[in-house]
Amino acid sequence: MPIIVNLDVMMAKRKIRSKELAERLGITEANLSILKTGKAKAVRFSTLEALCKELDCQPGDLLAFEND
Repeated sequence: MPIIVNLDVMMAKRKIRSKELAERLGITEANLSILKTGKAKAVRFSTLEALCKELDCQPGDLLAFEND
């Protein structure tokens, strides 16, 4: 898939664990894991906004496009 998810990289930079981030976002750790691994088919803007707020970053810090 040409969309690369860098959520795990940003979490490492911010030194936050999945359990803590999932609690702050109000989602399950399983759903956060799906986002982190890039297996999600879609991401709601509200979830992306919450991620950016909690991680103090821009959407481009979490998502990248890579041409096949």
